[in-house]
Amino acid sequence: MLILASASPRRRELLTQINCNFVCRVADCTEISPAQEKNPAKLVKQNAILKALAAVDSDKPDEIILGADTVVACGSQIYGKPKDDADAFSMLKSLSGRTHQVYTGIALIRGGEIFHDVVATDITMKEISDEEINRYIASGEPRGKAGAYAIQGLASVFIKKINGCYFNVVGLPLSALYDLAKKADVSL
Repeated sequence: MLILASASPRRRELLTQINCNFVCRVADCTEISPAQEKNPAKLVKQNAILKALAAVDSDKPDEIILGADTVVACGSQIYGKPKDDADAFSMLKSLSGRTHQVYTGIALIRGGEIFHDVVATDITMKEISDEEINRYIASGEPRGKAGAYAIQGLASVFIKKINGCYFNVVGLPLSALYDLAKKADVSL
């Protein structure tokens, strides 16, 4: 059985979608911040590994642990989850009319060995008016979402173009996870 080191409802939904047998175990860990690591690919890789390591139970060395981390990068800015509505507005305003990248790092721990990968997807957003941004924020959907939007939700109307893995943008690149699991000799 897989141990998902995440409280993300989207990650749980995606694993359920592929009939994966898993349980959630979220352990506290201090994540690396964008101020500490400016490269978004390295940031999500390191945080995915940290999350997975934090969920390891030393009494159960045969467990398979999955950690994941997602951020949005636009220019030199890296966006995680918004702190509040003003932060969400700022993020969405900066993404409006631009192409940005969504990075997800995944880490599998099996028998003490760490397997990891990073997936990037390009997203182009339409120009979004301040009124549209405020209505979207009022929906509550931006809370808890990297970059302050959910591609699978109301924000889908703002997406002009996607180049790469859709599931990566939701929060877990399923194809990359499948390949990583095969490499780690883990059946999902």
